[in-house]
Amino acid sequence: MTNWETPSTFADVWAKSVSGHGDSTFLIFEGPDQSTCTWTYAQFDIEVERVAAFLLSNGAGPGRSVHLALTNCPTFIAVWIAAVRLGAWIVPGDPLGRTPEFADQIKRTSPDVGFYSANRSDEYLDAAPSTMTAVAIDETDVTFSIFPEHDFVDWPSPGLLDRAAVMFTSGTTGKPKGVEITQANYAFAGKVMAEAADLSIADRHIVVLPLFHANAQYYSFASAIWVGASVALMHTFSASGFLGQVARHEATCASLFAAPLRMILARGEKTAAVNLRHCWFAQNIAADQFDTLSDWFGCSPRQLYGMTETIPAVLTDQAAAPLPDAMGYVTPGCEVAIHRADGTLADPGEIGEIVVDGTQGITIFAGYLDDPETSAASFRDGWFLTGDRAASNAHGRFFFDGRRSDVLKVAGENVSTVEVEAVLTSHPKVLEASVVGAPDPVRDEVPVAYVVATQADDPPTAIELLEWCETRLGKAKQPRDVTFLDELPRTSVGKIRKFVLKEEALAR
Repeated sequence: MTNWETPSTFADVWAKSVSGHGDSTFLIFEGPDQSTCTWTYAQFDIEVERVAAFLLSNGAGPGRSVHLALTNCPTFIAVWIAAVRLGAWIVPGDPLGRTPEFADQIKRTSPDVGFYSANRSDEYLDAAPSTMTAVAIDETDVTFSIFPEHDFVDWPSPGLLDRAAVMFTSGTTGKPKGVEITQANYAFAGKVMAEAADLSIADRHIVVLPLFHANAQYYSFASAIWVGASVALMHTFSASGFLGQVARHEATCASLFAAPLRMILARGEKTAAVNLRHCWFAQNIAADQFDTLSDWFGCSPRQLYGMTETIPAVLTDQAAAPLPDAMGYVTPGCEVAIHRADGTLADPGEIGEIVVDGTQGITIFAGYLDDPETSAASFRDGWFLTGDRAASNAHGRFFFDGRRSDVLKVAGENVSTVEVEAVLTSHPKVLEASVVGAPDPVRDEVPVAYVVATQADDPPTAIELLEWCETRLGKAKQPRDVTFLDELPRTSVGKIRKFVLKEEALAR
């Protein structure tokens, strides 16, 4: 069982950073027009107090929930920290969501207050019940003008296991589950990720991934707050503008997914002023992409692996000689293994399921919202079952092999869609690919591929890609056909929504 000798609440972590690093820069926000506003820890805490007073006056005190449907903006951060300090909890949703999605989240969490963009009011207000205070936010506002000045009294003292957030999973495989995150969870994420990146007060994260997602909260903001570092928050991700933003704000650290990295390669260009010392990324990239990014960034990106449920990234590659296709090693402070289907430990080189040990509510998520059966079924003998497959080598380095749902049974033979995707994306004319299973009357199911070309005006042909696979993959692994798309269906953080492609394949 993973232990944390002196667990903290995230409320205490923020308070200590304000006390110890009050004059240090906390947040730089760059709006759509590239205008910026900067706050120290002490200055931002004043805004947090204003927001907290507003929440209290609208019933969102300790133990109550607050819904957030905002893009990256200072208000999101202030509401998050204010709720945490009050002992309330946030429910961050995709700001570009639709009315049914908002309605489901609100019904399941009963928030007293909901914050939404003034530019996207129709979708949100149609989902907001009359019992909830719905607050329109100008996401470019840096004055917190809607929050009146209030004299704040004393902060309460939330407990370690008090709920701090419910984050809904991204829905890449089906209906989202509500992941319960505690005060201690956020603090543990900050500690582990700061130490894994060797973060110091001198560092500055650049955040372009959406704030409603765990990546930006756990890996960037929580780690920065843990050590008193700063964050440059961009209002949205721009592939062509990313390198300029890194240079402009003198960022030293970043965290991205494979898809945004490929977009940067396709639309960006090398900028001499970029000097990242550290960059996390999730999901494999090709070796040539890795080499170019290392040149452009000034550091070799390091892959990590984590889930909303695991809290920190439980696997992280080392700074020395990271690999583009390796998930890395067990992150210090975490406990990870690969198990066979019967729960026994897999041997080096043997593919099995990634499992994570931890103390629920302290070093791993507390459970799924109002779903004790799913929560219980997600653990076996204390190990959280991720549903992801991997193998580790003799040195303890992990290599991804897809989710359980990414393994097809082709005429009785196991086929990893991740392997097929890797072969397809190694073709020089393929930017990215996703492979799912389609029904087959003889072989039960077969792989079918969905491909995005590197250059829309010069795509490969389907025959060319099928021949490419034929010379590199066994017969069972070869795609039956290839469908070209302008882009793959994705969640807001770039994860491929494979179930959408699966539905299309089943409809053929």
